[in-house]
Amino acid sequence: MNRSKRYWNAGFGLMVSVAMMAICGLATIVPAPPQAEAVSVSEYQQKVANRNNLKAKLAGVDKALADKIIELDNLANVQIPAAQKATEAAQQKAEQAKGLADATAERLKAAQQDKADLEKKIEQTGIEYDDAKESVAAMARGSFHGSDVSTMMEVVTDAKSTDDFVSQMQSDAAAARSAANAANSAATTLNTSMNRKQRLAAIEKQITQLKNQADQQAASAQKAAEDASAKEASLEKLQDESAAQRAELEAQKSSLKTQEAKEAADILLIEAELASYKPSSGSTNYTPGSTSQQNTPSGGSSSGNGGGTSGNSGNSGNSGNSGNSGTTSKPSTPSGGSSEANGMNYAVPGNCPEGSSYCYGHNTGNTVGGSAYPARQCTLWAYIRRSQLNLPVGSYMGNGAEWGTKGRALGYYVNNTPHYGAAMVFRAGQKVSTWYANRLYGHVAIVERVNSDGSLLISEGGTGFASFPNWETVWPNGNEFVHY
Repeated sequence: MNRSKRYWNAGFGLMVSVAMMAICGLATIVPAPPQAEAVSVSEYQQKVANRNNLKAKLAGVDKALADKIIELDNLANVQIPAAQKATEAAQQKAEQAKGLADATAERLKAAQQDKADLEKKIEQTGIEYDDAKESVAAMARGSFHGSDVSTMMEVVTDAKSTDDFVSQMQSDAAAARSAANAANSAATTLNTSMNRKQRLAAIEKQITQLKNQADQQAASAQKAAEDASAKEASLEKLQDESAAQRAELEAQKSSLKTQEAKEAADILLIEAELASYKPSSGSTNYTPGSTSQQNTPSGGSSSGNGGGTSGNSGNSGNSGNSGNSGTTSKPSTPSGGSSEANGMNYAVPGNCPEGSSYCYGHNTGNTVGGSAYPARQCTLWAYIRRSQLNLPVGSYMGNGAEWGTKGRALGYYVNNTPHYGAAMVFRAGQKVSTWYANRLYGHVAIVERVNSDGSLLISEGGTGFASFPNWETVWPNGNEFVHY
């Protein structure tokens, strides 16, 4: 085989490899599913409307008590969500800064090891040893044991001396490498062509630069961590303040005269309770094991994403007169709904210990806690909240839109009647309030209160919300509700 043909084959092989990589890349690059987008102007207008609505319901209420309610509303629906968002952003920045500092520290460690290795070689064979020639010779020896033996023998046969042999191999190898990967060849040639003294100086210069960079990044990471810690402390202070005001309002709630004011206070107390949720105080079962969807052990659909990735927070307080939250009346089973599970007690909170694998006469599907659900997603919050209420919940309930189907298959009581604690299922693309559930995954939320006008106060997760959890008032529209 002549040399030009050999180079053409190498180049052709490279083109084929690149083409295959491109095809594989196209096959694996899948566009991210569209996310529901919140409209900031609409969100602002809704919050203003909610505040005015709350004030209207407090007409005639003692001013001191009314001011306390307004202040708690501001804490729950404005200050705490903003503090949660700022805390999360600071924590992410701190993690990124630490990751960058760690990566630079690893590069510094590698450079120091390179220096130690080179100094060892210098000690063994001297500073003038020709590493470039050794590298080419090693390449030649590797080629000799390769598949193209005839080509190798051609070079050996034509060589008149050892230097001639090395020179021919250097030229041949350089041409082949250039055809295969010019950038890598240039980097390799640059490294091996420098004498040991130059390489040692270059490594020492790199170590100095990396040390300075590592020191700066470590300081930046420390500052970012301190900033995140300060923001977390501010958030906890607001949450503690909210808890104290909730206790005061609860003690004075009986003095409210109108039913509208009582219901407004009830709704606000729930919102304030949700705003005080602290992930660190939860069970380790709540910690998601991955930010991607997880496959079920049986090969079913994943237990991951919900469509509630964006939306308007604080969209509550739209209810009318007395509510029926906490009622224990038995909802009827619609056609297509599952029959009542054996041993069901339709009261909330339930009596299933957290992580129960069997409860209310059926398997719950809880095998790994909430670790299979992605961070901040609606499915993770649904798991957390159901566990808080001692209600059964599975580890692999699927995407938001799948909870009704998965629940029915496991024996949960599923129908179209809302009830406190039920998981409210939104179909893919279904309107939630001022936004729509994800067109692929749907959405799932937890019913916190059934208001007197038929609207529902729900809590929910979603990466687009300012807080985790988020809460808002919605209207049922053929939704499924997973009960027990």
